[in-house]
Amino acid sequence: MVPEFLTHYYEASIGPFVSLSDLSDEDAEEVLEMLREEARVFANRRPEDYLESRWGIETLLRHLFMQKGGQPRRAHPHYMVLGECPWLKSWYPKGRELQIPLSYFSRDVISFTYGDTFPAMRTKDGKPYRGRIYMLDELPALIEEFGLPQDWNADGQFGPERYIEAHIWDNAPIVRFMTESQHIVF
Repeated sequence: MVPEFLTHYYEASIGPFVSLSDLSDEDAEEVLEMLREEARVFANRRPEDYLESRWGIETLLRHLFMQKGGQPRRAHPHYMVLGECPWLKSWYPKGRELQIPLSYFSRDVISFTYGDTFPAMRTKDGKPYRGRIYMLDELPALIEEFGLPQDWNADGQFGPERYIEAHIWDNAPIVRFMTESQHIVF
C-alpha cells in the first residue's frame, strides 16, 4: 500500500527545504565544509567530490523526469521520503520532520527513486530499479513488486535501500511549509 504522505527531515536550526543545490558553488562548498567539521552530523562523511556528483545526478534525474513527461519548475529538486524513515531524523543534532499529504503533489512535479537517490542512480548491482526514476502513478506497482524499504530494510542490513525518495520539482506545493520550524503532521 502506498503511504498517503511524504516526510521531509531537516535540522531545526536551519529549517526545512534548505538545499545545497540552491547555493552558489562557493557557498555550497563552504556549507559542506562546515558540515564535515561537525562530528554529530551525518553529512560530515561526504566525500570531496560530493557536490560535483550531486549536481551530475540531479541533472540526470531532471532529464529522466522530463523524458517521462515531468515538468520541472526547479533546476534541482527538494527531497522528501515516501512515508516515514525515522533513521533520517537521526542525521541531525536537532532533527525535525514535516509531513505533507501526497495529494498536494501533481504527477508533473514529483518523481521517485527506489532508495536514496545516490545509490539508486550509481550502484551497479543489477537490481531492476537502479538508474531509474518513477512517477507518482507508478508507485503502487513499484511497492507491490519490491515492498517499502522501510518495512524490509529499516536498519540497512540488506543494502542501501531504506526508503523511497521523492524529488519535488516545484516550490508551489511546499511553499507554505518552507518557513515552518516545528514538527508538522497532517
